[in-house]
Amino acid sequence: MKHLFRLCLASLTLIVVARSAPPQLPGVGAAMQRAIDQQVIAGAVTVVVSQDQVLHLQATGWADVASAAPLQTDTVFWIASMTKPVTGVALLMLQDEGKLKVSDPVAKYLPEFAALTTPSGVPANLTLAQLMTHTSGLGEAPSNSPKVRTLAELIPLYLNAPMTSEPGTTWRYCQSGINTVGRVIEVVSGQSLDAFLQQRLFDPLGMTHTTFYPSLHPEHRVVTAYTRNKTTEKLEAAAPRVDYGPRDRPPLGNGGLYSTGPDYARFCQMLLGRGTFQGKRFLSPAAFTALSTVQTGDLPTGFFQTDGYGQHGKNYGWGIGTCVLRAPHDGVASMLSPGTFGHGGAWGTQAWVDPVRGVAYILMVQRTNFPNSDASDVRQRFQQAASDALPRH
Repeated sequence: MKHLFRLCLASLTLIVVARSAPPQLPGVGAAMQRAIDQQVIAGAVTVVVSQDQVLHLQATGWADVASAAPLQTDTVFWIASMTKPVTGVALLMLQDEGKLKVSDPVAKYLPEFAALTTPSGVPANLTLAQLMTHTSGLGEAPSNSPKVRTLAELIPLYLNAPMTSEPGTTWRYCQSGINTVGRVIEVVSGQSLDAFLQQRLFDPLGMTHTTFYPSLHPEHRVVTAYTRNKTTEKLEAAAPRVDYGPRDRPPLGNGGLYSTGPDYARFCQMLLGRGTFQGKRFLSPAAFTALSTVQTGDLPTGFFQTDGYGQHGKNYGWGIGTCVLRAPHDGVASMLSPGTFGHGGAWGTQAWVDPVRGVAYILMVQRTNFPNSDASDVRQRFQQAASDALPRH
């Protein structure tokens, strides 16, 4: 009888473990392991979700090579410019509440912008939408000065930098524009950007590991970043970014967030739900449309506008804080549908929402010197393996 009881208990344990194990699409882990074996990356967390299901969740490789610490699915990564869609959602939430419009002039909320002039000498009259779509021509200024501790302190630096183009005429990736919008969110909401996002997005979505300040959460595991030595083609540990993460730095809406694969997947599930998640609405249909569809007209946009990347500027447009794929092209976009939208990060992280297939692909890696992280071979391997494993309808 005791033997039978132990056998039943063991069988029950196996069933519980099987039920609790995360789903994994065939081929994805092997694709990431090849990149790890080739020392392209140290490790990867890969996630694929539908609106209401996790279809794939897997950690492959190392969080820290030297200590042989394996990656966990809840390991924290600096997600860099994947912060931009989050800032876009925050702005559009305030529009839904009638507190602003993305077509408003920036000077309505930051009066010092009224004196800004374009390269031709006329009043700039920048709009919030231009800032969020990288068409403002606003000048850049370093955000890593040790004297800058708030978003408000950044604004004079941006206004003192020469504008780069006439507003609305050119797409030029602009960090200062997104951070200016972060400051507008603070002025309109009466909260710091980090507090607003925590209350309005992260807590309601259950994004428990997402923060501008990982040092405030020592219980969270933060991955080690790596750079690939161009001579030896070996991975070497890279120093953390000093301008993102420390508590005395501003909550930078252009690229300051740290997050996990499952956390960001919940954000993507809200977007797959066209602004809703688990019965709660975060964005109106109109706001979701502004976020996820092209707002830049016929301007060529994005990071594939050189001969080396196929001159695919016309394949992309920009929404409010997101890159939108107009038409798929060879490489990293070949398996995506028209209308797929999302954003990548400087250290290789990627998240793309495909509304036609109803899935989102989230990739978490941490490597510093990809020539173009949006065009990385790791992204292509992941998305292709995941897409191949998903059922076709």
